[in-house]
Amino acid sequence: MTLIHETDYGTPARVSETLVTLEIDGRAITVPEGTSVMRAAMDAGITVPKLCATDSLEPFGSCRLCAVEIEGRRGTPASCTTPVAPGMKVHTQTDKLAKLRRGVMELYISDHPLDCLTCAANGDCELQDMAGAVGLRNVRYGFEGENHRAAAKDESNPYFTFDASKCIVCSRCVRACQETQGTFALTIDGRGFASSVSPGANESFMDSECVSCGACVQACPTATLTEKSIIEHGQPEHSVITTCAYCGVGCSFKAELQGTTVVRMTPWKDGGANEGHSCVKGRFAWGYATHKDRIMKPMVREKITDPWREVSWEEAVAYAAERLKAVQAKYGRGSIGGITSSRCTNEEVYVVQKMIRAAFGTNNIDTCARVCHSPTGYGLSQTFGTSAGTQDFRSVDKSDVILVIGANPTDGHPVFGSRMKKRLRAGAKLIVVDPRRIDLVRSPHVQAEHHLQLQPGTNVAVVNAIAHVIVTEGLVNRPFVEGRCDPKEFAKWEAFIAEHRNSPEYLESRTGVPADQVRAAARLYATGGNAAIYYGLGVTEHSQGSSTVMAIANLAMATGNIGREGVGVNPLRGQNNVQGSCDMGSFPHELPGYRHVSDDVVRHEFETAWGVTLDPEPGLRIPNMFDSAHDGSFRGLFVQGEDIVQSDPNTNHVTSALESLDIVIVQDLFLNETAAFAHVFFPGTSFLEKDGTFTNAERRINRVRKAMPSKVGRDEHWVACALATAMGYPMHYETTSEIMDEIARLTPTFRGVSFEKLDRVGSVQWPCTGFEDDDTGMAIMHEESFARGLGRFVITEYVPTDERTTRMYPLVLTTGRILAHYNVGAQTRRTANVAWHPEDVLEINPVDAEIRGVKDGDMVSLASRMGATTLRAVISDRMPAGVVYTTFHHPVTGANVITTENSDWATNCPEYKVTAVQVARSNQPSDWQVDYAKNDIERKRIAAANVIAAE
Repeated sequence: MTLIHETDYGTPARVSETLVTLEIDGRAITVPEGTSVMRAAMDAGITVPKLCATDSLEPFGSCRLCAVEIEGRRGTPASCTTPVAPGMKVHTQTDKLAKLRRGVMELYISDHPLDCLTCAANGDCELQDMAGAVGLRNVRYGFEGENHRAAAKDESNPYFTFDASKCIVCSRCVRACQETQGTFALTIDGRGFASSVSPGANESFMDSECVSCGACVQACPTATLTEKSIIEHGQPEHSVITTCAYCGVGCSFKAELQGTTVVRMTPWKDGGANEGHSCVKGRFAWGYATHKDRIMKPMVREKITDPWREVSWEEAVAYAAERLKAVQAKYGRGSIGGITSSRCTNEEVYVVQKMIRAAFGTNNIDTCARVCHSPTGYGLSQTFGTSAGTQDFRSVDKSDVILVIGANPTDGHPVFGSRMKKRLRAGAKLIVVDPRRIDLVRSPHVQAEHHLQLQPGTNVAVVNAIAHVIVTEGLVNRPFVEGRCDPKEFAKWEAFIAEHRNSPEYLESRTGVPADQVRAAARLYATGGNAAIYYGLGVTEHSQGSSTVMAIANLAMATGNIGREGVGVNPLRGQNNVQGSCDMGSFPHELPGYRHVSDDVVRHEFETAWGVTLDPEPGLRIPNMFDSAHDGSFRGLFVQGEDIVQSDPNTNHVTSALESLDIVIVQDLFLNETAAFAHVFFPGTSFLEKDGTFTNAERRINRVRKAMPSKVGRDEHWVACALATAMGYPMHYETTSEIMDEIARLTPTFRGVSFEKLDRVGSVQWPCTGFEDDDTGMAIMHEESFARGLGRFVITEYVPTDERTTRMYPLVLTTGRILAHYNVGAQTRRTANVAWHPEDVLEINPVDAEIRGVKDGDMVSLASRMGATTLRAVISDRMPAGVVYTTFHHPVTGANVITTENSDWATNCPEYKVTAVQVARSNQPSDWQVDYAKNDIERKRIAAANVIAAE
């Protein structure tokens, strides 16, 4: 195992059909027009010394180390900022250049600490490398006089340090913050000798607008910006390419290690989704993998009031199987089921759904996608014929208009959010449809043309109103519709959408959005060029989630914004493998590849492969499992890597359902909230211990590779295989790649996927049906025709939610996420990310706060007809009057104690985004929080005992 080194070409690659041939050091080379001389030299295998240049940033030309000589030109131009020209003859190594470069290096070194042997960057320092490259042997200017070597360190950030004494003011960090991240948190303060890098207005990194994405650390050529993990452990000795286990962007990383200890996660430049960028979670928040709270041994107990008992893996499997079989013997085959995880690999999810169908003999299998993006699957399959987004992330680079609805990319999908902001800074126009004023509405160098600040629950009305304008003002792309869509369905939809009840004026009183704003946004979307739609849980987690997805699809088809770069309908998936968990057949009505269980041909294919008869009837969805648990017909549940108590709506309903079950089996890293109701606990593995694949929001299948051995001694898929075998259905795989091979044989869209291919080409996007290396799948869907043939327009009536405000509950609660945390926070709360978000807070408009006598920082009671909780109020005009907002990352908050059981009409996706509530000052925890505190004491006791046992 070796350390993977990526070549830095100095400046970004250029794309041009015009080629230029030049000569560098006597070698002829042909490159695209616009390429820098430095890049051309690197392409020819000639390295030019550099410090301020790096291929992730535009050329800057400040360090003068990359100077070259060009025949026929005066002086020594910087090769990074000089474009190639036909017939140009360049010399990179001459006596004149050698003398110049040594002089430049002397100036740098004269004001730099000479502590290389004790410096954390020793062995990974570009300044050190360049001193050697130019042959620097002495510093004529000496080291006395005014200097910066006593400059103070900034240790405020929990993940990296800023040592100003080692800064060479190359501006790479500042440019990375601007160009790559788009936060503009860093600047060069002062001039000349007084120049220095400054976070914000001479603030600390922690007090500035820095979002800790790591781009500055990645760009720094010295030890000025250094990871604290590197300072503690030293430089890594080997690395492994793997995939982040947080959001649906699916960033590729180099896990860099000393032995089996991860010391750094570095974004991989060749990562198809992130291309060398990262966010605070993927870059730094990986410490949970070795956190002391991890459970390392299987545990069982007879009753949930009993203490846990550590047992062997074999005893835990036998105990679980015995109780499951006893339940089925008493209550029938359909009395048990399972839930798969969107945090686990495709292979792990596949074997669990196979275990449920083949060993349990039931289709009672569902996934956490039920509570987030199930309307995406339904809505896009109804209109386009596939259950996935239409574009790759690069597509946004060609967008002229971007419509973001019900999503907050800079917090929820920050690496893609940075890419989107870069396109907006380049001139693309933005429309935001959201009740909350998210950062994209106005942030440095980015401002939305239109912010349609609608009332929660009125998505369908707003999208219909936009479509109404497009139809009635003659903005429909008739050639596209006539050539690509079902004419009868379009005619019905066109007549419906043109009705006055869908006009912006008629709907204004319901949506709260002025009609003229809707009309202006509609015209921009329809006529502004390539228009792309990106949406998130603010679309799907509603009673009309599926209707909104279909309304969005209608909009894209009506304007012809589908089937090419820069357009499309793009769901931003919340978790790292939401797409994959759905692909793998985790829904009760679908086998892998979204094929219905009632299809005799499809079912026979799986029966032949698996050697078992399968049930042709769909099983229970998650909400049905809870309801059936209450009525006594559902009695046993296997939960893979999900915390349904914290994440599912109406917590009291969920917990009472779990309490009524005869057997609950949980597989996870930590004793989560659901484990409080479990009888068997199987330790899980972190992404750093997994071997397999994740599928991201753009359908990209990325390899997940083991960076370190399993800390619990078993792979997660082993548990499902062992439990299936104990239940009477033998299941075993020698390697994880065997599982993917089986998936590929049985899933048409994965037919050309294998570990061997992924290891060669990096990643592929499904559908990928060919075995050749050049078949890396389909980046853009529906280019020539829709997967279903003709696109289908669907009538989307606006039906107001049943959840209404009342005199008792006059406010509307909507929920979301924050940058520092992920989902229920089980991972990020066990990292230094808590420094940014130590608790969930309630954002409340100043008007609503004043009415209730609430001041900023007050503790308040948040109550609905479902329950109540207590949390801290933050007064913010991000929310319109009448709407409050909170996150759900901390279990003690109990946000889902408040939310209702209302759900999407088609998929039962919960309506998290609309709950009628009241807010009042309070200094008492809720009853639910008191109970939580008691249970938390027990969890901590067990975790502590586990650490002692491990030691």
